[in-house]
Amino acid sequence: MQTSFPPSAMAPECRNGSRPEENFAQLIAHAERPTFSVEFFPPRDDAAAEALHRSIEQLEPMRPDFVSVTYGANGSKRDRTLNAVRDIVASTELRVVGHLTCTAQSTAQLEQVVDAYGEMGVDHILAIRGDMPGGPLVPWEPHPQGLRNATELVQLVKARGKFCVGVAAFPDIHPGSTPEDDVAALLAKQAAGAEFAVTQLFFRPDGYRSLLARMREAGCMLPVLAGMMPVTTIRQLDKFAELSGAPIPEPMRERLLAVAGDPDQVRATGADICAELGCSLLDLGAPGLHFFTQNRSVATREILSRLLAPAR
Repeated sequence: MQTSFPPSAMAPECRNGSRPEENFAQLIAHAERPTFSVEFFPPRDDAAAEALHRSIEQLEPMRPDFVSVTYGANGSKRDRTLNAVRDIVASTELRVVGHLTCTAQSTAQLEQVVDAYGEMGVDHILAIRGDMPGGPLVPWEPHPQGLRNATELVQLVKARGKFCVGVAAFPDIHPGSTPEDDVAALLAKQAAGAEFAVTQLFFRPDGYRSLLARMREAGCMLPVLAGMMPVTTIRQLDKFAELSGAPIPEPMRERLLAVAGDPDQVRATGADICAELGCSLLDLGAPGLHFFTQNRSVATREILSRLLAPAR
């Protein structure tokens, strides 16, 4: 396995051991190594909160360039997101990116959340439209007093303070969209002030290559982090296909099904596949890898160890 992911990728620039003074867009503009970042979701109860804290403690020594927490628009879910972000800010020196969606919320509610992030000292927000409660295949509807799309959400965030804003990108094409419409949306978000993008889960390097080519041809110059999640159990195959919006590649499915009777081998094979994908994406020029952790650190650490291993 060959890779351009050097050990220095685990050394984001900080001063005096504190959070970096430059924002993520500034870092990625001059970085001489790929970045890596991790995403968590807000815990549902005390036991889940303890698991999240353990994962953060295990990953923090690897010095991710940022950590993010996904966002639930409805009531208690929104509060859990804000509480999780507050805890990470208080207990670590990590750069934190707060998520925000415009699904099922009024503009006033969105403004309150943006201001809450600012009051916590969180100056990075991932602004995404979000899916309806029934999932990505349910037709999206704006809130009657809300926003129509992620572009308007980017504009709202930028108007509320000095935030560095990231947005979503889709190598496998957003459900109900077209390649041209996806790029047009990214262009609009860039014009609104977005400074980087993170892809949805995907498994085909050619999808990333094609997305980047379409973006650059259209004049969209946002750096695009590659979103990654390893398969750790066989039952995830269908779920991941739903999340990515595209079928799992058949060679990948065959490799995992060949070891389906051994859970340890499934996890190891899933980590190998994810590391191989990461290598391919870095070779294509991806500026960084973004790991969807499911609030566990083992798989992410295993994949990073493979990426950082000497070429063989």
